[in-house]
Amino acid sequence: MGDKEDYNWHYLTQLKMRIHAHQKVCECLLREGTLSLAQVIRFTQLSKQNVTNALLVLVQHNCVQAFTIQLPGGFEEEPKIMTQYMALHTNIIHHMRFPKFLAIVSKEFGEECKEIFEGLLQHGRLSFNQIMDRHKDKHKADITNGENSTAANVLHENFNKLAQAHYIERCPAHEPFLEPPEQGAKKRTSKSKIADAPPTLEARALAAATPMESLRFLVDVDTLSNGALEDDSKNSPATDIVGEKRKHDCLEPETDIWATNKNKEILWRVNFEEFVRRLRQKFCVSHVTTSLDRGAGIVLNAIYEASRKEETKVKMETTVPLTMDTILEETMKSEEGRSLKLDGVKASLVQLGCEVSAIDFDSDTHSIDLKKIIDQAQSQEVESIVLKKYGREAYRIFRALLKHETLYETDKISIDTFVEKKDVLKILLQLLKDDFVQMERLGNEAQKMDILLWKIHKRSLWAQVLDDMYHAALNLKLRLVHELEQAKDILKGKAVGAEVVQKRKRVGEKWKVLESSLMVLDDAIMLFHDF
Repeated sequence: MGDKEDYNWHYLTQLKMRIHAHQKVCECLLREGTLSLAQVIRFTQLSKQNVTNALLVLVQHNCVQAFTIQLPGGFEEEPKIMTQYMALHTNIIHHMRFPKFLAIVSKEFGEECKEIFEGLLQHGRLSFNQIMDRHKDKHKADITNGENSTAANVLHENFNKLAQAHYIERCPAHEPFLEPPEQGAKKRTSKSKIADAPPTLEARALAAATPMESLRFLVDVDTLSNGALEDDSKNSPATDIVGEKRKHDCLEPETDIWATNKNKEILWRVNFEEFVRRLRQKFCVSHVTTSLDRGAGIVLNAIYEASRKEETKVKMETTVPLTMDTILEETMKSEEGRSLKLDGVKASLVQLGCEVSAIDFDSDTHSIDLKKIIDQAQSQEVESIVLKKYGREAYRIFRALLKHETLYETDKISIDTFVEKKDVLKILLQLLKDDFVQMERLGNEAQKMDILLWKIHKRSLWAQVLDDMYHAALNLKLRLVHELEQAKDILKGKAVGAEVVQKRKRVGEKWKVLESSLMVLDDAIMLFHDF
């Protein structure tokens, strides 16, 4: 494994994992890839019980997906069924983004929905009854017997809001069975594309585990009716609400499906995909507002709102096509949008890349090139890195190379950027040393010398920039851990006095600065990895 891969798995483990007791198992899966239970035990040198419990809790917190495969048996032996475990890298990363997700829910739906959502973030997977038990335990001092029914109805309503917004979803199957490749191949239809590379084992497992789209966000009436807040002797006591009860539910190994718990109740979890989509939308709106103007941001936001339920994936290259009437109607729903009027909306659409001729026809549909917005933002991010690291002349040269896209001669770069040729060459060689540019030599027999040609390979450079961000994030996290370790005596101590209070204040301020820096860096990581 190379240095870049080392940083990636180490970043994922150290920066994102909050399930501290099970870090060793998670680290093993991140480093080694998909493994069986026996292999995890061998690599970690932990007991079978410890590994089993760790895997179960990691599954509970949506950090690991289990699946079963059929292995060929030995001579005259039956095929064997084996359970495999794979780390969900992206989900592990999302654990650090919980504050961002929580802020979205709080802003859109308020504190009551936030409380439900917070429970799912904290416990990973819960049934509706467990959510109700948690609510009952938290508010037992405030809710009287006569208010139970009202409280239950409010909880039902808020739960439905989260499901309808796709912020929560039914949990995937615990251990989907994957057919052997030869059996799967027989089921290929004539429409299958033979040229396509076959999906990986991990991709097949995730696809098999995911509930059908028609069921993924469906809240059954039975699910809600079984969860009334009643003071019944059959209900579990308040002390058994989501701690031991949830743990007992999740520690049932080798069940057929983990979309339900031991009571056959449907389990729910946070839908990370929807939050990444919302953060991407928020980023695009913010970017066009900054790079174009406020009106463009308002119109793009209106387009997102009008087509929210029609988006099929996170990385949409264009917005869903909408008519002018639909865009105008959605824009006018906000006070800011009403200030634009019809001409303002049309002008913003032109800024966003729509053709002027098409805008004048109300029957035509319009869509915005989102890939172009993301590409532009990524380029600006890398340009800012070059500016800070190498200076303004290097920044001008780098921008010229990005725009040129093809091989660029040294003399031409000097002319176009108004930088002396000797300085251009010096800067380019420094950029070449750090892998920001690539160079090719072209022989010139007449002048008996080589002509140097330069270009930027965006894909490899963007990957390198992302890896550097992982490295920086790891260093920030390690600094956070170090500062906390150094200050634990001050924070936990019972000593009082002006000096102690001042020390605690300084520790808190330093922690906030580091946390804020980490969140800003994570925004950049999302731009290159998730958007």
